[in-house]
Amino acid sequence: MNNAYNLLKERGFIEQTTHEHELKKLLTDKHVVFYTGFDPTADSLTVGHFLQVMAMSHMQKCGHIPIVLIGGGTCMVGDPTFKSEMRRLMPKEEINRNVSNFKHQLSKFIDFSDDKAILIDNSEWLCELNYINFIREYGTHFSVNRMLSADCYKNRLHSGLTFFEFNYMLMQAYDFLQLHKKYHCTLQLGGSDQWSNIIAGIDLIRKIEKEECYGQTFKLLTTSSGKKMGITEKGAIWLDPSKTSPYEFFQYFRNIDDKDVKNLLYRLTYIPIEEIDELIKDNKDSKINNVKERLAFELTKIVHGEEHASETLSTAKAIFNQGSSGRSLSSTEIKKDMTPINIIDLLELSDLIKTKSEGRRLIEQGGIKINNNKIHDITKKIIPNDFKNDELIIQKGKKIHHRIIIL
Repeated sequence: MNNAYNLLKERGFIEQTTHEHELKKLLTDKHVVFYTGFDPTADSLTVGHFLQVMAMSHMQKCGHIPIVLIGGGTCMVGDPTFKSEMRRLMPKEEINRNVSNFKHQLSKFIDFSDDKAILIDNSEWLCELNYINFIREYGTHFSVNRMLSADCYKNRLHSGLTFFEFNYMLMQAYDFLQLHKKYHCTLQLGGSDQWSNIIAGIDLIRKIEKEECYGQTFKLLTTSSGKKMGITEKGAIWLDPSKTSPYEFFQYFRNIDDKDVKNLLYRLTYIPIEEIDELIKDNKDSKINNVKERLAFELTKIVHGEEHASETLSTAKAIFNQGSSGRSLSSTEIKKDMTPINIIDLLELSDLIKTKSEGRRLIEQGGIKINNNKIHDITKKIIPNDFKNDELIIQKGKKIHHRIIIL
């Protein structure tokens, strides 16, 4: 059995580990049941979640058994970690929809066949708790002084921390205890911001069950400059194709900073380390673009499937390259003396719209781009200077691209 600890360490996942020597030996000698929790605070997972998913997938490929815990219960309170104010209280109906979406998305990355993994919602036990009984039995094991020293609470003391949110750590610790009792889960994985909550669960199991469990956190997905990765001007990069299209997803990673390529290849793909090191060896200028293209393709393939990855790769090449692949786009030829030409007239000439009113509506709704720049003015004139190497690309919506060639 491959040592999962060594693999995660080599690929740059690990931030902190409890009982490192013991855990490393455990992951070598036994098939370990472990879990990671995902609170469904939105209707889709993001690229930030995907880092945790990849860690779980690597663990599973090494022979260990993942529990994917959907936080339908904890989401009703909300983790205060690194939040400047209390999270929005979500209606149960919204949480239930998000839980369903998370289950569907996660099943694409984790193999649940033949009991190789477990998918469970913590609302099954948290929403049935009697609060008085819970506090009497478990609240006595938590020191308020120690809890207030944890980053997840300490950072909120000046801006205001509600007693409602103060319960979150107890709930997450109780999750670990329940999973340990029911499935003999001995390891919790999470982002580095979950360290205090993970330790709380380990301590609770030690006090209640008199048994040792373990925790491991992973470095958050950030750029080389330290900024959170997966955030654009439009918002988060989602794994749901209806929120972030496969093309937008591909382009985000195709256009990342050169300094971030190695880190992402290591942590977000299955490409062997030896192959990655060879790919990035002495890559400069145009060569690094080929590596970024490979990164974007591999990620899109994992998240959206090989067919979508191939389509987005072909589209990207057609739009941004000047090779033969660009000729595969549908195209319209116009003569230079036809310019300036109104954008709506050009859309109609290219058969991209059926009526001028459709063109006006598309532009007003932000559905038309020229050379990747959104058009807002329905009176815009297309002039010769808008063409690069005698052509420009019109994008209609998320999927339709059309080439205009000026003669």
